[in-house]
Amino acid sequence: MRRLFATLILLGPLAALAADVAAPAPPGAADQAHALFERDWQWRLKHQPEFATSVGEHRYDALLADTSLAAQTAAADHARRMLDAAHQIDRAQLAGQDRLSWDLFTGDQERILARAAFVPFDPAPLSAQDGLQFRFPQLVAQMPFVTEEDYRNYIARLNALPRHVDGIIEQMREGMKTGWTAPKVIMAGLPAQLRALREHAQDGPLGTPFQRLPATIDEAARTQLAADGAAALRTAAGALQKLEDFVRSEYLPAARTTIGTASLPGGAAWYAYLVKTATTTALTPAEIHALGVKEVARIRAEMEATAVRTGFKGSYPQFVAFVRSDPRLFPASADALLERYRRTIARVDAQLPQLFGVIPQEELAVKPVQQEGADAQGGAYYEAGTPERTAALVVNTSRLATRPLWEVETLALHEGVPGHHLQVARARTSDGLPPFRRHAWYPAFGEGWALYAEGLGPALGLMRDPFSQFGRLADEQLRAARLVVDTGIHALGWSRQQAVGYLNANTANPAADNEVEVDRMIDHPGQALAYKIGQLRIVALLARAQAALGARFDVRAFHDAVLENGALPLDLLERHIDHWIATQAAPPAPAAAAPAAAEPAASR
Repeated sequence: MRRLFATLILLGPLAALAADVAAPAPPGAADQAHALFERDWQWRLKHQPEFATSVGEHRYDALLADTSLAAQTAAADHARRMLDAAHQIDRAQLAGQDRLSWDLFTGDQERILARAAFVPFDPAPLSAQDGLQFRFPQLVAQMPFVTEEDYRNYIARLNALPRHVDGIIEQMREGMKTGWTAPKVIMAGLPAQLRALREHAQDGPLGTPFQRLPATIDEAARTQLAADGAAALRTAAGALQKLEDFVRSEYLPAARTTIGTASLPGGAAWYAYLVKTATTTALTPAEIHALGVKEVARIRAEMEATAVRTGFKGSYPQFVAFVRSDPRLFPASADALLERYRRTIARVDAQLPQLFGVIPQEELAVKPVQQEGADAQGGAYYEAGTPERTAALVVNTSRLATRPLWEVETLALHEGVPGHHLQVARARTSDGLPPFRRHAWYPAFGEGWALYAEGLGPALGLMRDPFSQFGRLADEQLRAARLVVDTGIHALGWSRQQAVGYLNANTANPAADNEVEVDRMIDHPGQALAYKIGQLRIVALLARAQAALGARFDVRAFHDAVLENGALPLDLLERHIDHWIATQAAPPAPAAAAPAAAEPAASR
């Protein structure tokens, strides 16, 4: 599931949480740290201009990232310099959020260098599940189109596409030479996707900005922009044609027929690394697989009991077939589906103060997904806001016969509130955090929190009927099954057919969606593990806090504590919550004794 609000920041082992140190930091060390964080942030914005656009920084809207092999090497060299510079700062002289920021920052650089040690380029820059054909139209949707300068930036960005594509091809050819090729099964649909984007360059999402040139721009300038835009779109189409031809004629014949990471150079170690960075835990693939099997069995029992409560007469397999297909359980139109999401979000908003003390006021819109590539996407995703763009829950309105109404509440909780939107908006409005932390993303934290948020539905007034309850369990079951399938493919040698069969037998997902799920796990090894691992850790921390605090436990304070530092690796989150529990459990400091009052005169 693509996320537009952040670039992954995945860390290795980190030091103790900042709250362990109470003394103020000497200004020298803190100032050095702040300067280093800002220096790296500005480098990142400049060298990752697509990311800069996504967070509302438009100085680099005319650029696309340098995707060449030389640029990959330069990025690793930069990370090494940043890590060396951080180690020149005395960590012991930092305290509070500064020390935590230092730990996160150094962990980030270590993660970049560890990945580069495995493979010094992107081994999978695009596939039929993810890549330029999806991300570039989404990038266009994030750009402002108000002034002539805005349009000039976009024209320059279109004209930069050939060089960007050349770098992608260079990386893919390096993968062909070194044995780091993508599985053929996730690449087969890519040429057709590139062709569709190219053929509709003028009248599709890439050309849309030129079809609505604002009247506030001078007429002569609008005429020139339209002409220059049409020429730039032809340039972009030529680059897409080149990439399509390369994939079709060179890459696909060389793509591997295997699907697991085991067939890559050092594949077992590579997958272990991906598991560690996705989950930010020390769990092994074998341990995760066993945990998944256990969770699938537990949730299956709850799903069967919930099916009985719907009043359905028949076996459980018959019930699953019923909820997958009965027209009454699906939206009649795209507008009806969107409206259902809006009503759900409004209901949750009204109840949030019951579970949260700090609630960001950032608006959340509900809008349909762009139709290009929608068939290969999930039911909804979150798009973070910027100062000039409203955050949005983006709903997939394609293939309405596969968008059951019983999953709406669960997806609204996960992608909207109190899931991704509340968590991301809370982090981004934390003025005390440096930018790299306000925009950080750790899958196990972000997706774990969003899955945990699904379970808050009943407390927020949702899931009052057994069908919606079943929908929540069905989505949780899918996340549990991912633990089994992802590790099955990449650690146990499962075939694609075996993986799809497992999902068909153990989830309520439609068969076509399960094929998309499996291809996603083939494409992004380890990523799908983050949801359930993160959720289970947060649930365990909740139980720990309830047991330790008893009557003093306040669920609002707990949720605020989980979110107050922005995204964290799970080990640091656990240390923070343990510290929070200790502070909540400590008896209040005795009040200073007041001076004795003089006795009333009458009693003397």
